[in-house]
Parts: sequence; C-alpha cells; structure tokens
Amino acid sequence: MQTIRRAAAILLAVLFLLASCGKPQDGPVDTIKIGVSVYRQDDTFISLLVDHLNEYAKTYEQIKGVKLQLDFSYAQYNQSLQNDQIDGFLQKDYDVVLVNVVDRTAAGGLVDKAKTAQKPIIFFNREPVREDLDRWRLAYYVGADAAESGELEGRLLVDAYMDDPARLDRNGDGVLQYVMLEGDPGHQDSMIRTETSVRTLTQAGIRTEKLASSIANWQRVQASTKMLLWIEKFGSRIEAVIANNDDMALGALDAYANTGVADLPAIVGIDGTPGGLQAVSDGRMLGTVYNDSSSQARHLIQLACQLAAGESLESLPLTDSKYLLTPYIHITSENAALYSDAE
Repeated sequence: MQTIRRAAAILLAVLFLLASCGKPQDGPVDTIKIGVSVYRQDDTFISLLVDHLNEYAKTYEQIKGVKLQLDFSYAQYNQSLQNDQIDGFLQKDYDVVLVNVVDRTAAGGLVDKAKTAQKPIIFFNREPVREDLDRWRLAYYVGADAAESGELEGRLLVDAYMDDPARLDRNGDGVLQYVMLEGDPGHQDSMIRTETSVRTLTQAGIRTEKLASSIANWQRVQASTKMLLWIEKFGSRIEAVIANNDDMALGALDAYANTGVADLPAIVGIDGTPGGLQAVSDGRMLGTVYNDSSSQARHLIQLACQLAAGESLESLPLTDSKYLLTPYIHITSENAALYSDAE
C-alpha cells in the first residue's frame, strides 16, 4: 500500500509539472541554480521538506531535461549568518533564492537584496508580512495558513470533548485545564496557532483554564524539560497538552514516560511528522494536523523553475499573486496511517 501511494504521489507530481511547464526543452541541457537558506538544520518538519525538495528536483530534471543545482545553507538560527548566505547566493548569480527566514522582521532587507540583484526570492514556512513581499514583484511565499492549523488542532479537542466529555474533563469540573507548548516567539505560526487553537475551544462553548504556557522553540528536548516541571507542579490537573508542533507534543510524551505516568491527558500537535503520526496511531496522542511538506516542496521547485525560466505563472494556484498555500488536514487514529505512508 505504501509503495502504491508513493507511486501515485510521484505520478501526480509528474502530471503537475508537465501541465505547468509545457514540453521538455530541446538542445543542450541548461542549469538552474537555486540557493536555499534554512533557519536551522535540526528542525524535523524542515528536514522533511528539504528531502522532498531534492526528490522533486530530480523529477523536474527528468521531465524538463534541465539540470537543477540545489545548494543548501543552514543559518543555525543566526540572522546575520543567513544574510551572508543570501549575499553569497546573489553574488554568485544564482537564478533563484529560497529562504526559510530566521527572523521574519528581517525579510524586508532580504527582499531588497534580491531586488537589487534582480533575482526572484521565495520565502517558505516562516512567512514575512505582506508589506515585505510587496517590496519586489518577484518575491513570494510558499507555505500554509497558520490560522487553519490552529483551528484544526482546537477542533481535535472539541470533537473529543463533544463525543465524551469525561475523556478530557477528567476531574468533572466542567472546565478543560490545559498547558501550552509554544514555538519560538518570532514565528508567526507559533503566535497564530496558540491563539486560534484555544479560541476554537471557547467558540465551541468549552470552558478552559490555562495552567501554564511556555516557549519551547519547536524542540522536543526543551518541551520535555518544561513538561517535567508542569507534571510535578500540576500532576493530574493537566487535562490537555496543546503543542504548536509535533516535536513538542512528543517532548510532552517523553516527560510522561520519564515520570512513569501512564494515564495521559489529551495531547495534540501540528505537522504530521512521522513521529507524530506514529504517536497518534498508537493512541498516545489524541491527534495532529498534517502540514503537507511534499506539496510545499513541489510548489517551491515549480515556482522557482518557472521564475528562473521567465515563464508565466498563470498555471500555478497563486493566492493574491504572492502566495502558494497548501491545506492542512485533520489527523486522528482513523486516518493517521494514510499520511504515514505519504512521508
């Protein structure tokens, strides 16, 4: 089954590329040079996306007969280092620059660099403000709607509560006591996911009480450390753990495993990473929200290559002329296996 789904995904990519790009080029093989700067090397979701970028680059080469040179640099959470990486790509006359920006407030300066060099720049995963994208006609963003992910994460808890209130409200006081594990404070998804997940609960009429929240920077180990302190402080009062991503949700699970607590609260995450999907399948997590790294990588390759070739973008599903967005998907134990195969 996994092989069939993988083959179907590749076929879909091939059809998409063919429909978007026209016929393969004749004559000598050209090279499109794409510089990719990533905010951090050890981010699980970004690692998946990078793997898919390499996969779709090979697919594009086979279809178009055009050599794709993808060069990756990792900024290690240092905006100054990333600035230097972008300067290097532009000075070496790369055709397109892809940026997973460290600090979204620095995006405007990177757009200005690309504009001066007359090169396209595509941001991904960490979204700049629209004003920064508008600084240059060849600036774009590929990702997903952060508010949708928060709403779907909240809906996981709402659906479980409505189905069986006692499953979540374990002390029977009519209030859902929760803790919140947040990504880094400079990431728009962190702020939006935090707000919308809780708002979805309250709009459904569920009373909530926040016991604690803390920044864990998307990281499993940091989340585990925070969670150990909360388990010691709040114990069984914690009825839900809302994490901005799967790695932090898995960190919460690690903390419970380390304390020997078997009666887990409802734990939800976002991204649908292999570890998160497995935890949902195993029943250790209530659910997650699938962030389609494969489709985002395909969009990045397609957009970058069409921009480099000077082709029309009419075939691409752009939103507001600047955005290529993929939908999030609600994941429970019932459909987790389907998306495990996709990764």
